[in-house]
Amino acid sequence: MAEQRKTLEQREEMTDLDRLRHSASHVLATAILKIWPEAQFAAGPPVENGFYYDVDLPHRISPDDFEKIEAEMKNEIKANHPFERIEVSRDEALVLGKQGRLAALGERPEPSKFKLDIIENIPADEKISLYRSGDFIDLCAGPHVKHTGDIGAFRLTSVASAYYKGDEKNPQLQRVYGTAFQTKKELDDYFAMLEEAKKRDHRKLGKELELFVFDDDVGPGLPMFLPRGAVIAEELERLAKETEFAADYQRVRTPHIARESLYKKSGHLPYYAESMFPPMELTEDVEALKQDPLKRESSETASTLQRSNSSTRYYLKAMNCPHHHKLFAALPRSYRDLPLRFAEYGTDYRYEKSGELFGLMRVRSLQMNDAHLYMTPDQFEAEFNAVNEMYLNYFKLFGIDKYLMRFSTHDPAKLGQKFVNEPELWKKTEDMTRNVLKNSGINYVEVPNEAAFYGPKI
Repeated sequence: MAEQRKTLEQREEMTDLDRLRHSASHVLATAILKIWPEAQFAAGPPVENGFYYDVDLPHRISPDDFEKIEAEMKNEIKANHPFERIEVSRDEALVLGKQGRLAALGERPEPSKFKLDIIENIPADEKISLYRSGDFIDLCAGPHVKHTGDIGAFRLTSVASAYYKGDEKNPQLQRVYGTAFQTKKELDDYFAMLEEAKKRDHRKLGKELELFVFDDDVGPGLPMFLPRGAVIAEELERLAKETEFAADYQRVRTPHIARESLYKKSGHLPYYAESMFPPMELTEDVEALKQDPLKRESSETASTLQRSNSSTRYYLKAMNCPHHHKLFAALPRSYRDLPLRFAEYGTDYRYEKSGELFGLMRVRSLQMNDAHLYMTPDQFEAEFNAVNEMYLNYFKLFGIDKYLMRFSTHDPAKLGQKFVNEPELWKKTEDMTRNVLKNSGINYVEVPNEAAFYGPKI
């Protein structure tokens, strides 16, 4: 999926550390330009553990280049250039981009192609601003520290490949990562923590303890569990089933594939197709169906026989929701049956991009302990609190005492595009969820534009 620009509200909520790291990304770009003047730049935001800048450059940057890049960065920091915000019109920004002056040290023969594309996608009612630090001028909404000298201790950490806007159809860029802190001690403590984390990396432990393996012939992102790993997985599954049984959950089972029509009816296909494996085109055995009286009487089979084209597309399921909703609809239901809680250890398949695969954290085949709760609106608060209590007990059992719930909401500007176009339902469900979180005293942060296409997430 394409990477999203930060909203104005998100930028205004940047912490001091975010501002410092955002400023460090500009200094990184300046340093790269001083070494390779032909470099073109796309996006350079602060991220959770540092910052990065995406670079289009014939030279393949490697960790061997970090020392000279960091030396140039230190020169820029020592110069203590002010970060100057300059507001421009859309036309002025386009002219500068065509002159190659955006994310550059001056005018260049080649236009700033990525910046021009970004300008074209900035909403018409949003102000366009540039930031200047020394000779470097960049298209940027900010915010930044006051001077380059306010950037504390920093270090470049890695370089990786990344597609422009996260889309494999776009050019592949080099993503140079770094991190920055206000003091050298904080920087040193961070890298000491990383060294400790390496010793506990689940990919390293998985190999050493003979828990799971990946194989090229099986395919990337498709883990296989060895006997020891299977024991752990089965014990965790047993724990979950016993916990959910005590909470009056009913277990169900569903197939690994389904017709395209299921995902069209559920609404998943328009929003989720890029994350699903390509469909399988199958030809239904219509004659066999016609000759089987039991199948012929099925309304679903009858509708299949009426289709002029007997070719049907099937998808590997990427989620369990549509199947569970079909199970709910399979029998007559009364409000007296509610709340009804379905649970399943469903095997799902998601076409994660190769660059995003990471051990067991990001895979293409996963077992998801998934549940769907059907209830009346007045039952929502009790059910929501019960689910949270279940998770808090899991956290306690596994020694997790520091956590933050992430309340993901929609962006009204993207209704009908990224989110279903039901503004009243969005308001109702988000208000209900927000009220329960507040009333329960749960430690949470609200993050816009990260909801599922059909509703808010925790």
